[in-house]
Amino acid sequence: MGEFTCCLKQYRQRKGLTQEQLAVLVGVRRETIIRLESGRYNPSLKLAVSVSRAVGAPIELLFLFD
Repeated sequence: MGEFTCCLKQYRQRKGLTQEQLAVLVGVRRETIIRLESGRYNPSLKLAVSVSRAVGAPIELLFLFD
């Protein structure tokens, strides 16, 4: 698999959510959000959909694969 880029942080901040608030909304630990935002965690489709809905952005803008 190629390079993975996550643009979650900017969308989360636009929505006015902290990492902890987003984690609670999608049912994961804050550490998972930290790892997502840093591009160190490739989310499952279920988590990607949940995060996308929580921040109001399409999956394809949040998670980029080269």
